[in-house]
Amino acid sequence: MSQNVGGIDRILRIVVGLALIGLALAGVIGWWGYIGAVPLLTGIIGWCPAYLPFGIKTCNVKNA
Repeated sequence: MSQNVGGIDRILRIVVGLALIGLALAGVIGWWGYIGAVPLLTGIIGWCPAYLPFGIKTCNVKNA
């Protein structure tokens, strides 16, 4: 599994994921805010399965 998420994309995923989870914990947006775990995890591991069918890579890593 090679990385396909990098740079600003990764930072935004982590920030949005944490914000959604934080708002859910505070009771502001309800239980659906826990969906923030998805962008948080994809940002942390640097790989997004939704990018595969489209061949999208936002990282500068050269994969052999």
